[in-house]
Amino acid sequence: MESIWQANTKLPVFPELRNNVKADVLIIGGGIAGILTAYFLHQNGVKYILAEKNRICCGTTCNTTAKITFQHGLIYQKILGNGGAEAARKYLYANKKAFDKYAEMCRKIKCSYEVKDNFVYSVNDRNKLEKELKALDKIHFNAEFCENLPLPIKTAGAVKFPDQAQFDPLKFISSFAGKLNIYENTFIREIDGNTAVTDRYRIKADKVIVTTHFPFINRHGSYFLKLYQHRSYVIALKNAPNVNGMYVDENHEGMSFRNYQDLLFVGGGGHRTGENGGNWNELRNFAKLHYPNSDEKYHWAAQDCMSLDGIPYIGKYSGNTPNLYTASGFNKWGITGAMTAAIIFSDMVMNKQNEWADIFSPSRNIIKPQLFINGGKSITNLLTPTAKRCPHMGCALKWNPAEHSWDCPCHGSRFSDTGEIIDNPANSNL
Repeated sequence: MESIWQANTKLPVFPELRNNVKADVLIIGGGIAGILTAYFLHQNGVKYILAEKNRICCGTTCNTTAKITFQHGLIYQKILGNGGAEAARKYLYANKKAFDKYAEMCRKIKCSYEVKDNFVYSVNDRNKLEKELKALDKIHFNAEFCENLPLPIKTAGAVKFPDQAQFDPLKFISSFAGKLNIYENTFIREIDGNTAVTDRYRIKADKVIVTTHFPFINRHGSYFLKLYQHRSYVIALKNAPNVNGMYVDENHEGMSFRNYQDLLFVGGGGHRTGENGGNWNELRNFAKLHYPNSDEKYHWAAQDCMSLDGIPYIGKYSGNTPNLYTASGFNKWGITGAMTAAIIFSDMVMNKQNEWADIFSPSRNIIKPQLFINGGKSITNLLTPTAKRCPHMGCALKWNPAEHSWDCPCHGSRFSDTGEIIDNPANSNL
């Protein structure tokens, strides 16, 4: 299973760490969030190291559908209701700054960057869409309501953000990553004070930034309660229509559409990691029905960390870790979220005030309905008797027949059929 981005791009190769080293800043995790953070620190002359346990961009980044947008589902009505207009404005403009930074960088990079309108649709709830438009109006952003979408499903309409973008993320990253100070195949097993410990060596750093998708240090931040993981699936079809835009269902279990060159990406089949879902079968059945003349050229799957309130966690790992930072919980919008995180981290390291950082603080109030759902799932699976247990916190693993893996319903760790770690937060094999 290989995404179209992996098939089309060869990323630069970096050495393995082979001695003890020191740096001002250590970045743990070589996905797009970590690499962009390294890029900004590099530009500012900061002494940094990025350590990646495998190859850069081999996890979530290579499996994205690569939409660059500050329209993240129907998020603005949610933020407006929970935090008010000022919080919603901060979220909008932080992500718009990230969007603008991509546009600036992509003007100089050949990475299939295209300006496209973005649409969030609802299958049957026009009221939700109208509430989102009212929320956006309150923070003085002009979105549009659209009907008659070029999709083969009936919808209640969509909220449109014009002039968003899509690109090839690995071509983008490969254009500048080769100049960065990166070590691959360097697995950070734990953090001991200001020292990161690998299987053989140590990295001392004044500041540590964890961009490992799901934060792996359990003793700080309670991320095992604040996050869960969600899997979704993509097929790339030839001889399918050009939908001339990017489309996503406001429901996490719904479908998404966007074109790339002569292919149509159809996404969906989603489910909480470790539970049942439609997987690729749902998408293939959809394609047979609605695009009968199409041919499947690629298929892949993605895994996303979901926060309690729909806003990512970006900032200090916890209230009592002044020199330890993290970014996670991008809620399926990791491309824009990664850039937002990199901008905030760069400002924090350089002791600059970031006007939007507080909205993303990992130490914000966690008393949300999703907290109790996450807690209930964990208790249920901790008490489930089974031989296969997740080394992260001991939850019962579930067999995933579609992908032939052992998946954790509590926190989303995944393992191959022979026990090798695929996705964290687990930090070891079975």
